Amino acid sequence: MGISGIHPGTRNEIGISAMAAALKKRFADRFQTGQAIRAQHSHTTTWVPSQLPDGVVFVESTDDVKAIVRLAAEHEVPLIPFGVGSSLEGQVNAPSGGFSLDFSRMNKVLSVNPEDLDCIVEPGITREELNAYLRDTGLFFPIDPGANATIGGMASTRASGTNAVRYGTMKDNVLAVTAVTADGEEIRTARRARKSSAGYDLTRLLVGAEGTLGILTSVTLRLQGIPEEIAGGYCNFPTLKQASEAVIMTIQLGIPVARIELLNTPQVKACNAYSKLDLPEMPSLFLEFHGSPASVALQSEAFREIAAENGSSGFTWTRNPEERAKLWKARHDVYWSAKALRAGGTVISTDVCVPISRLADCVTETERDIEEHGLLGPIVGHAGDGNFHVSLVIDDKIPAEIAAAEAFIARLNERALAMDGTCTGEHGIGQGKQEFLEGELGGSVGIMRQIKRALDPKNIFNPGKIFALD
Repeated sequence: MGISGIHPGTRNEIGISAMAAALKKRFADRFQTGQAIRAQHSHTTTWVPSQLPDGVVFVESTDDVKAIVRLAAEHEVPLIPFGVGSSLEGQVNAPSGGFSLDFSRMNKVLSVNPEDLDCIVEPGITREELNAYLRDTGLFFPIDPGANATIGGMASTRASGTNAVRYGTMKDNVLAVTAVTADGEEIRTARRARKSSAGYDLTRLLVGAEGTLGILTSVTLRLQGIPEEIAGGYCNFPTLKQASEAVIMTIQLGIPVARIELLNTPQVKACNAYSKLDLPEMPSLFLEFHGSPASVALQSEAFREIAAENGSSGFTWTRNPEERAKLWKARHDVYWSAKALRAGGTVISTDVCVPISRLADCVTETERDIEEHGLLGPIVGHAGDGNFHVSLVIDDKIPAEIAAAEAFIARLNERALAMDGTCTGEHGIGQGKQEFLEGELGGSVGIMRQIKRALDPKNIFNPGKIFALD
């Protein structure tokens, strides 16, 4: 697991050299091989060591992608799609060498259909760019993983985030994709209709495939109307278990909360220090409600009663956009607030997800595990869907700390699986969680290998990710 479980694959030196020459001839300055830019395109916000590609191609059209895939198939060389590099499990690494496809120039909004509440975009557009474009239409795209990730990357890792409890994850909000397959042809997986029973659901197959089955060239997204009213706030609890139980009760009673985020005491302390907040340093929930002014008031009052029943001393909330923005900026900066806890420390951000009824058990057992083993690891979670993250802060130059972190992550995943949960709610498998995928799905991973071999017989699409092919 972790660093000790990653081994570079076999490099096709002849094929890589021949393809590099062909890319240079076709793309000129849009093909780069400098050390710095190659390092940038292997960067991961994780402890998985960087494995650099042999070059980076800045694609600008579907025809570019098709041409590159045909070259890769001819020379049997890996291709690694790249958005902004915010993945957390080594998804953009090149363990067998090959070439990174940078989609930053394929960032157009191709169409917006306000009456149908959908749009079609190129994969390189980021979620913030898309929402800025949509603002004047009265619509927005609700999936918010925290990082300003690209839509293609979010689709490929089946991302979710703070709004998932109300609006779902990427799998719920992608209506269709176009993708270039291993033979260099573009396919379309569905139309814009909201439902279909026409054949295999290829959209869901490619959403979450981490670039291992094809390369996305457009994504059709479900949109939402910008809420008339948004209110947000926070409350604190004597114990993490009581905070978790308040979340469970909120979901079970059907209160349509838009965001409900759980922070344990160390994470609240880190947010106070890094984001200059002044919150009570206790287990806390950050919340947000969307709707009409009347419905938002009703939801907030209903939650206040739940919080009080579970021991909270009060629920502080506001309609003021600046005050809400400050709170959620602190939430989105938890990675950096954790990193600031230890000078020179490395943050290992890992996540699991369990059925909502087991959230309190899993979170409290995990916090106890952290304390008993003397680890530094604030906890934060998209608690409304049972998903939470631990940001372990270690010195990755000390082998004993790496070993302790590996052992903790193994226990965390085993704990989640024992509760009928998953080893990853939204980070994906990549290179870092492959052994846990086998434990979670067993023989189903063999079916995945069969699909991979059928759709990508030369293993050119992001090899070494999700599972070992052999």
